[in-house]
Amino acid sequence: MALRKRPWQNVTGDLIGCVMHARFYSSKVDFNKLRPMILKRIESRAKDYPVRGMVPVAQEVLRARAALYQGVSTLLNVFPVMTCKFCPEVYIGEKGHLIQTCCGYKRRAKNRVHEWISGGLNDILVPVETFHLQNMFQDVIKHQQRFDFDRVPAVVELCWQAGANPYDEDMCSSNWNLENVSAAIEGAESLSPHELKLIANRTLRAWEILRTGVQKLLLVYSAKVCKYCSEVHVGPSGHKARLCGVFKYESWRGAHFWEKAEVDDLVPPKLVWKRRPQDPLVLLDAHRDFYGHAPAVVDLCTQAGIIAPTKYHCMMKVQGLSGPAQLKV
Repeated sequence: MALRKRPWQNVTGDLIGCVMHARFYSSKVDFNKLRPMILKRIESRAKDYPVRGMVPVAQEVLRARAALYQGVSTLLNVFPVMTCKFCPEVYIGEKGHLIQTCCGYKRRAKNRVHEWISGGLNDILVPVETFHLQNMFQDVIKHQQRFDFDRVPAVVELCWQAGANPYDEDMCSSNWNLENVSAAIEGAESLSPHELKLIANRTLRAWEILRTGVQKLLLVYSAKVCKYCSEVHVGPSGHKARLCGVFKYESWRGAHFWEKAEVDDLVPPKLVWKRRPQDPLVLLDAHRDFYGHAPAVVDLCTQAGIIAPTKYHCMMKVQGLSGPAQLKV
C-alpha cells in the first residue's frame, strides 16, 4: 500500500526547490559610482517641469484662492464667527454652542464647555505655510538653512512650481499673501440679501475650484506632510529642518516623518458643528449625536441663504432629527 504524503512535506519540498534555484546578489554597492547617475537623472527629470498642461490649472487655483479670501472677508463683516479661547474649535453664529468638546490646555480638564471669543479670517481659512524653493529639484533644506528660505502659503508654492506667477496682475492677486486682508468690500453690512447670496455663491464656487485644482496638481507635483504634526513641504522630498513639535518623539531631535500630502493638508476643511432649521438656537451637549458637521466655508456661505452642494448633505445630516424627543413621536 502506497504511503500518503503529508501536506507539510509538499510545502517543505517546494521551499527547498525555491532556495536551490534562488539567485543571490551581493549587498556591496558602490554609491560613489551611482551618485553621478542619480544626479544626472534628477537633472534630466527637471527639464520636464513645469508641465505645460497643468499651468492653466495652477492659474485657475490662484484666481480661485483670491476670490475665496475676498468672499470670506466680506461675509465675515456680516455673519459673526466665534472661536474657543483654549482650543481650535470654531462656530459660526452669534452665540457659541454648549457641546462639551473643549480639549483645552494640557493641565485643564478635558471635554469642557468652550469659552467663546470673536474669530477672524484665519479661523475659517487655516493658513498652511511651507518653504519657498528656488528650484523644484534643488538640494534638501538642512536645519541650519531654515532661516535662508522664505515661508509662503503652501497652495501658492504648489502653483509656483506648477508654472503660475503669483505676482501676475491677471491672477487678481498682486499680493499673494492674502491672509492680511481685512475688509474686502467697504460697507458690507449694508449689502442686500440678494447681494450677499451672490457673494456667497461665488465664494462657495471658488472653494470647490480651489480644492479640485489642488487635487489635480497633487497628481503631478509632489507634496509631503509630517506624520506627527501639520508641517507641509511642497517638493519631491521633505526638508531636514528639525521643527516637529511632538515632544513624544524627542529622541528624533525634532525631525519630521514625511508622508504623501493630500488636499486636506494644504487646504484644511475646518469642520464645524452645523445648526439646521430644526435644531434649537443653541446646540446642546445631550443631543450632540443628532447634529451634523460642515466645512467652515460651506457653513458660512449657507448663512447667506444658499444651498450647500449635495455631497455635504450626509455630513450635515440635513434631514436628521434634532433630538430624542422626535424619536418617540
